[in-house]
Amino acid sequence: MRKISASIVLYHNNRDQLKKVIDSFFNTKHNVILYLIDNSATDILKNVFSYDERIKYIFNNSNLGYGTAHNIAINKSINEGVKYHVVLNPDLYFDNIVIEELFNYMEENKDVGNIMPKVLYPNGDFQYLCKLLPTPLDWFGRFISNYMPLQYFKKKNENFEMRFADFEDILEVPYLSGAFMFLRNSTLKKSGLFDEFIFLHTEDTDLSRRIFEYSKNIYFPYVHIYHEHNREAYRSKKVMFLQIKSMIYYFNKWGWFFDKKRTLINRQTILKYQNKLDVKKD
Repeated sequence: MRKISASIVLYHNNRDQLKKVIDSFFNTKHNVILYLIDNSATDILKNVFSYDERIKYIFNNSNLGYGTAHNIAINKSINEGVKYHVVLNPDLYFDNIVIEELFNYMEENKDVGNIMPKVLYPNGDFQYLCKLLPTPLDWFGRFISNYMPLQYFKKKNENFEMRFADFEDILEVPYLSGAFMFLRNSTLKKSGLFDEFIFLHTEDTDLSRRIFEYSKNIYFPYVHIYHEHNREAYRSKKVMFLQIKSMIYYFNKWGWFFDKKRTLINRQTILKYQNKLDVKKD
């Protein structure tokens, strides 16, 4: 029986880029299956990736959104009794050790529901994708900082991105990026899948928070992937509008300025890892 499945949501993607992430995922000794969930206007990508029987192509004939499309694959994975499901962005690539090491860690640590490796830009620079649970100032401050680089928001963003932690250590993190999520399906049965009221952005924040209630979100620095992150929200007005809409939905769901659980989780995380890093520096 397969132990690992994965899904990539397509939307008029570059074929060469997609081939890199597909080949990366298939570079494993495990018996795997990959779902390509296509939100594009046409199914032109269907025949491009029909070369491998491990690929299951699903054409939605509509843009259902990021989380909703991934849920189609995750539900199939759960129904087929697969143990782990990997959510992949289409702009990733990595070597054969990544899936092996993450699988082994999940097998040895049953209290982990979600794990993410170190994420690098193609030039080798580190991507700060481990975060605290966001406050309205954290998220809206990041928007403002792209147009008015104020020192207050710069420092606040560094704290939000957990720059007080040592990213050479394994970390337990409240919020991990949805670019790469190695998920335990038994945990998802408890936490629920992606919130389908969120069309784009914040769906990873919401899911990370719900997983955190039942198990651990782990940052694992001993393997790495490359992510060709393009910060689309700051170039497209349409995407920026969708992100703001998602943020409003998220805070309406969890609380704006009064969120006791968020405050407690963030405070505990800061104390735990800031103290460790201070000891190392000494």
